Amino acid sequence: MLKRIVQLFIVITGGTIGYLYFPELFTTMGLTWQNWIQSVLGAVLGALILFLFTFWIVDYIVDFLRWVEDTLVRAPVADLLFGSLGLIVGLIIAYLINIPVQDIQIQVVNQVVPIFLTFLLGYFGFQVGFKRKDEFLNLVSKKDKKPEDELQGDSTVDPALVPKRKILDTSVIIDGRIADICDTHFLEGTIVIPQFVLEELQHIADSSDGLKRNRGRRGLDVLNRLQKDLPVNVEIYEGDFEDIQEVDSKLVKLAKVMDGIVVTNDFNLNKVCEFQNVQVLNINDLANAVKPVVLPGEEMTIQVIKDGKEQNQGVAYLDDGTMIVVEEGKDFIGKTIEVVVTSVLQTSAGRMIFAKPKSLEKAL
Repeated sequence: MLKRIVQLFIVITGGTIGYLYFPELFTTMGLTWQNWIQSVLGAVLGALILFLFTFWIVDYIVDFLRWVEDTLVRAPVADLLFGSLGLIVGLIIAYLINIPVQDIQIQVVNQVVPIFLTFLLGYFGFQVGFKRKDEFLNLVSKKDKKPEDELQGDSTVDPALVPKRKILDTSVIIDGRIADICDTHFLEGTIVIPQFVLEELQHIADSSDGLKRNRGRRGLDVLNRLQKDLPVNVEIYEGDFEDIQEVDSKLVKLAKVMDGIVVTNDFNLNKVCEFQNVQVLNINDLANAVKPVVLPGEEMTIQVIKDGKEQNQGVAYLDDGTMIVVEEGKDFIGKTIEVVVTSVLQTSAGRMIFAKPKSLEKAL
């Protein structure tokens, strides 16, 4: 249907051109007929010539129109709205500037410059509206916050008491523990899932690598659980920062724009957020905080399962995954022994316990 419409438009355009200009061409060539014959013949010839061109050019035009249509349909409403508003503002400014420019008595200036300014300012207006929409939305949302008690002369609600939005990154979704945390009501406020995180998660779920594919699908299952089964408000952020390539950098930017908090279990993203003064919640820190406290001198029973990095070391694990490095434990691999804790190392990446076999302690 679209192809037929484009062809019809081209034929009508060709007929109009032929009707307006071909009679003069006939007269120049010495072909003289009645005016209406020349006009009709010119319209027919113009329509026929451009109709022949449609067989070559119409497919390119249709493909371009469909690309524009798909781009507009897929674009978030906020992008279209603020981009259009920016375009309108840019065109208005261009119109106001062009008024005195057109009074200049130089043909090149008063004809070419207005066209250039209209295109340039319209383009800049659209780009500013499109790329800065998040700042505009954040500004408007702050101005619109008017609690009912403020209308009665009461002071505004303390912003510190209003839960900030929690922005989830890909790693924390795949991890899955975020769903259990939300189920226990430890995480307050709206949960935000950025569209670019969803796209990365879908890309992982479609991976040819079996392990990655399973991780991606588990992440999608976690999102479905968050949205359908848990008592939390889940919001999809459909915007994007096209000038930023990495997903982690987009998350940091979004947190700044929303004044939100990044939720992750990625140690490096945790450090980047801290460096850029963005609030971050690392669920590994939460998991470490609720683990049973182990103090130097305590005894525990473990099974040494493998070699350590250093000479004569053995490695064991607690039920919660905490690594225990057993000094002089290489000879006990595969055995269940009692050990004495010597020290504990706590970081955002996890907790590590250092211990020695109890039998060696007694020997010393």
